[in-house]
Amino acid sequence: MPPKRAPTLFDAQRTAALQSQAPLATRMRPRTLEEYAGQQHLVGEGKLLRRAITGDQLFSIILWGPPGSGKTTLARIIASSTNAHFSQVSAVSAGVADLRAVIQEAQDRLGMYQQRTVLFIDEIHRFNKGQQDAVLPYVEDGTVILIGASTENPSFEVNSALLSRARVFTLQALGDTEIGQLVDRALSDAERGLATYQPMLAADARSYLINMANGDARTALNALEAAVLSKAPSLGDKRLITLDDIRDALQSRATRYDKHGELHYDAISALHKSVRDSDPDGALYWLGRMLDGGEDPLYIARRIVRIAVEDVGLADPHALPQTIAAQQAIHFLGQPEGELALAQAVVYLCQAPKSNALYRAYAAVQKDVAETRNEPVPLHLRNAPTGLMRNLGYGKGYEYAHDLPAGRSEQTHLPPNLADRIYYEPTNNGFEVRISERLAWRRERPTSPPLPSPPSPPPQAHDVAPGEEPQIAPDEEPPPRRRGQVRKS
Repeated sequence: MPPKRAPTLFDAQRTAALQSQAPLATRMRPRTLEEYAGQQHLVGEGKLLRRAITGDQLFSIILWGPPGSGKTTLARIIASSTNAHFSQVSAVSAGVADLRAVIQEAQDRLGMYQQRTVLFIDEIHRFNKGQQDAVLPYVEDGTVILIGASTENPSFEVNSALLSRARVFTLQALGDTEIGQLVDRALSDAERGLATYQPMLAADARSYLINMANGDARTALNALEAAVLSKAPSLGDKRLITLDDIRDALQSRATRYDKHGELHYDAISALHKSVRDSDPDGALYWLGRMLDGGEDPLYIARRIVRIAVEDVGLADPHALPQTIAAQQAIHFLGQPEGELALAQAVVYLCQAPKSNALYRAYAAVQKDVAETRNEPVPLHLRNAPTGLMRNLGYGKGYEYAHDLPAGRSEQTHLPPNLADRIYYEPTNNGFEVRISERLAWRRERPTSPPLPSPPSPPPQAHDVAPGEEPQIAPDEEPPPRRRGQVRKS
């Protein structure tokens, strides 16, 4: 590897210029644990991570949290608080070659100076499997101490082998108190902040900024900077920042939603459970959050169709048509007009009586199909289009329901090993009350009705020599010969 170029005066000037021209959120990054806002469950006095940092006893970690919660800041504090060399790469732009270069430097540094290297990979969830595998051996042998930062759940996005060699620390979105502290610090700091502009932030503007930042410190500070720099002095040299100034700088709330990430699954889970619990307010809220975050409305439509059959079922047979109509409406109208159709379907499902009887019945069927012997279809349920089949007992003993007084037959329709099963148990909710009354006869039928036994083999006259056409008796129906032809029972 070629030797590194020594830093020059131009490098120092460029670094200073970048620092002075960097966005406010970058300039105001806390430099010590004492300045660090929030995450006291991780870096509070006596906590494991704080003890490791202050004791210079580092180990590989993954920092998982929403944007603006302080992942990169915490990684930089760790670097400045320990004797390890700090190397940073971004998963957005770095490739395997970049990683190998950092690893080679870390090996040389460890061999020549016995100095450890902290490798910080920002947005590690964007690395593919090959890139993560390239780091794994050197994390395992201690060449580098890995600090990964991710906004996505590491369980889904980080290789299990790499994940097993690192501790995962979960960062929470900052609270209003922490955001307020960062805003006030930026207003009063003359070295890195905005104090030289003499800003005066109105109380209602401050509250609005904190609320709309949605726990994201970067959003709050960048909006504050835009509002201050764009406002001309109005009270002498002071700049009064009003609610309208902050509203104009923010434009819209910082949306915490990723339709490809964990929030996607969390939000649809919240919607589903709100409907199951018959809460239209919760269901409408999570529907609105998903649509506001850019979720595919057809994905939501598919999920509410599933809810209709899983959690409402036959307690309200109109639930499924209602959700299918909503799917058609959103497909036909698009957004935003079609969103009301989804809202209507969601509220309908909330008010509908609930039953998972059908869901449980089909799950039990699937279990039996997978785990029990697959017996043949009982003979009395088989068609007998030929004399050979009738001689074998096909269709023998079958009762034609329309010819019976009650219009139904109590003959068994399950294989012998499952003859006593009752899968579908209607509830006492909604329409299933009537279904339960109509199916009460199942409890009274014989538990194991006798099945017709197969007859002895047919006479040899039915055997056909190779190359001969089978002989069909005058009263026999010829078997279907065309693909797709439907045979009458």
